[in-house]
Amino acid sequence: MRVRIGHTPDADDAFMFYAIAEGKVTIEGVEVEHVVEDIERLNRMALRNELDVTAISAHAYAYTKGYAILRSGASFGLSYGPILVARHAISSIDELAYMRIAVPGKLTTAYLLLEMALRDYLQKDMDVAAKIVEMRFDEIEDAVLSSKVDAGLLIHEAQIAYRQGLHKLLDLGEWWSKVSNGLPLPLGIDVASLSLGEISSKISILLKQSIAYAYEHFDDAVDYAMRYSRGKDRGTIARFVRMYVNDLAMDMDEVGYNALKRLYSLASSRGIINEPKIILV
Repeated sequence: MRVRIGHTPDADDAFMFYAIAEGKVTIEGVEVEHVVEDIERLNRMALRNELDVTAISAHAYAYTKGYAILRSGASFGLSYGPILVARHAISSIDELAYMRIAVPGKLTTAYLLLEMALRDYLQKDMDVAAKIVEMRFDEIEDAVLSSKVDAGLLIHEAQIAYRQGLHKLLDLGEWWSKVSNGLPLPLGIDVASLSLGEISSKISILLKQSIAYAYEHFDDAVDYAMRYSRGKDRGTIARFVRMYVNDLAMDMDEVGYNALKRLYSLASSRGIINEPKIILV
């Protein structure tokens, strides 16, 4: 059986999928086809049910049909997450209402968090989307520095190693900790098509085995992740991996499930999404 699995080239995903990609862990009778794409591209593919298994944003799951969430492979921030940056500091949060903001896609969890936070800080019914410019996540820093936009929402490694000349305006990990009473922040998840049946649980176990193998062979797995480092140094990549490939990546358990529930509940209460039914495998 051939299974199409989508994941991003980002350090945490590359690290987690290293053992699968290199054939270190396998499922008998299952051949894996890897589809490596930017997270927003994977989000859009999941909306069209083009992949059997894929990494997506937790936000995107609210718009999908026919997928279950795997217990393994999720990226949770532990009091940290995406950040909003600009070329100049601001004296008041109210200034954000007038800024054109670059985001890495409207289906990303980062964008959902930004929309919720801006509504809380500014006004409940403000049209956040009117100030938004979508672009690839790796183009955002340059867009801010060149004044194509006023501010940018940074994800992946850029959130911990952003370019000189940028100033942090808003830390969405800190904001989330306050509104969720300290729950971990669910950013990325892995989902499997319900049509896979019992294969889904086997793939969840495979991913858990892959993460365990990567930590047992940490240097080799980081070497693999460095193929997609986009100019970031090895220390930054290793730090980012340790931040997001944590215990909840191995198994989100009840803590991760409750964090997902809280994310969808808060977004639904603000009228942004319809709260989805969470199916865990």
